Amino acid sequence: MTWKWDRVVGREMLSSSSSSSTSSSGGSTDEMSFFSVFHNYPLISAILAFTIAQFIKFFTTWFKERRWDPKQLLGSGGMPSSHSSTVTALAISIGLQDGFGGQLFAVASILACVVMHDAFGVRLQAGRQAEVLNQIVYELPEEHPLADTRPLRELLGHTPLQVTAGGMLGLVVGVSSYWIIKACSHV
Repeated sequence: MTWKWDRVVGREMLSSSSSSSTSSSGGSTDEMSFFSVFHNYPLISAILAFTIAQFIKFFTTWFKERRWDPKQLLGSGGMPSSHSSTVTALAISIGLQDGFGGQLFAVASILACVVMHDAFGVRLQAGRQAEVLNQIVYELPEEHPLADTRPLRELLGHTPLQVTAGGMLGLVVGVSSYWIIKACSHV
């Protein structure tokens, strides 16, 4: 059983002349294929785009409000949209790896469009409604049964600018990752 490195897309491939599911070292092909997740360029690109977007949010919050908010490292809402950057990086990575005319790219592109539309559509409006409801509850008299209700999360969605910034970040991360992996595979 031998491992072959696919230079074009940066994937390891298992090739074998026998149909046995165990290698000479005793490991099964399932165990070996588990480690191939670390060579999954679209997945790594998407996770990297999400991580960068969350760190940018952490620093933009400090810049705007002059306070550190650790919740921004995992929270939704804010600049840039991590959802948009994640799905854009995924779609671009799939397009670069498998071709922009393929079915996987079509699915990833439609997923990206739905997620981004939802971010500045439904989720943004839900956040604005939460803002209004929180104000109504705040103005209730203390004896009202809902007066002590925990406030709703208001920062759910994104503005079109935040979605666009997230999409651009995803594009940059997807293309940059591709060129870095391609350069490293030729070394």
